[in-house]
Amino acid sequence: MSRRAVVIGGSVAGMLAAAALFRSMDEVIVLERDELPDRPSPRKRIPQARHAHILLPSGRDAIQELLPVADVHGRLLASGAREQPLTDMLGFGPQGWYRRWPTVTEDLLLTCCSRDLLDWTLRDAVLGTTPVRVRRAEALSLLGTADRVTGVRVLADGLQEDLRADLVVDASGRGSRAEHWLEALGVTDIPTDEVDSGLVYASRIFRVPYGAEGFPLTQVEADPSADRPGQSGNLVPIEGGRWLVSLAGTRGGEPGTGPEAFTEFALRLRHPLIGQLISAAEPLSDVFLSRSTRNRRREFEKAAMPEGLVVLGDAVATFNPVYGQGMSVAALGAQALARQLRQTDVTAPGFARDVQRAAAKSVSAAYTMSTSQDQWFPEVVGKAPTLADRLLSRYMGRMGRVATTSYAVSAEMCRVITLQADASRLVSSGLLMATLKGPVMEPLTGPPLTPEESAFVDSTGPLAV
Repeated sequence: MSRRAVVIGGSVAGMLAAAALFRSMDEVIVLERDELPDRPSPRKRIPQARHAHILLPSGRDAIQELLPVADVHGRLLASGAREQPLTDMLGFGPQGWYRRWPTVTEDLLLTCCSRDLLDWTLRDAVLGTTPVRVRRAEALSLLGTADRVTGVRVLADGLQEDLRADLVVDASGRGSRAEHWLEALGVTDIPTDEVDSGLVYASRIFRVPYGAEGFPLTQVEADPSADRPGQSGNLVPIEGGRWLVSLAGTRGGEPGTGPEAFTEFALRLRHPLIGQLISAAEPLSDVFLSRSTRNRRREFEKAAMPEGLVVLGDAVATFNPVYGQGMSVAALGAQALARQLRQTDVTAPGFARDVQRAAAKSVSAAYTMSTSQDQWFPEVVGKAPTLADRLLSRYMGRMGRVATTSYAVSAEMCRVITLQADASRLVSSGLLMATLKGPVMEPLTGPPLTPEESAFVDSTGPLAV
């Protein structure tokens, strides 16, 4: 008998889920409400696409495992995406400037490009190298019972239709109606957690000025220990000789909407470097704002979920976008689906539950990292920090200070932050001893610029601190 999988949502999580499924199913259909563009361009239902996105090495490797023939990473680089060594970026953390190290390894390379380019490249790779097909339709509800989902009711061309499936994957993003659909089947009490710092995200694209073509990814982080609204900024080199600059402020410290307010906000960050850089750059877009930034997690792996349904990507959890985890968590979730398919038949009892539990590992890691910072900002909505949170925060603050002077500590922290290593690695004997011993060098008094970078910054005027 022919077996069919239906994936709800045609963005990153949905396309990667389809890539995980096509080898094990006779038919894979992706349901997408929007007409998908045939080139890299914005989509109405993905407003966060206008903001900075980074593909972590864990996400890059998961995509390569899912689509080994398509060479998605090579396509991105050929289209102008930049590879950025984590240890050679310009990063100003709560404990000061991180040093830049010449050592470059594959597990510490970020992929920097626009979300539009990544979406289109991934979709083109999946549809061009697999039998997956996209159908323009809206998912209305799930078919089946509290024991097993058997398909999706869809609306297409003004008509409703029941689309039967052996497996349904909800990858419809932060607007997912999975909880509502499950409630209609009699499945309730899905554990949910939320931490909302009231973050507002503002982004604008600039043309890279002459003389700054090699400027690296630049990040000024908020300080969660400062007892004031957190304000941060990212300058991301993307394809087409452009900078995508995203600024963020928590409740009470939000960025403004106008062009002048955007630059002024960047100059008022804990260090003004990003503001200085964009003051000398030509703007190529308006300022785009987003308030859809809360951390929210639905713990489907702990609920009495029906067979035949898996939920992945932002439909499971959304994170403060400052941490750049969302796309990679989606890729790791699809990887968990693919690996389970190699071990168990899609119709076997417990298949969906096992996938959900496996995917929850990267979700938990990313959610913990994001909320462990956001919970400290003023007027945050969500659980209050516990004694354990306070002790961990002090330990991580000290480790962060050591990381500003130590390649070994910095690299290990990066492997955890990029979801390549379990957080337990941060309390390994070596890191514990290095953290307790303290910094091995004096802190930097300013950004560690190369001579070329310094020359460009000097040409824009004095860098006021």
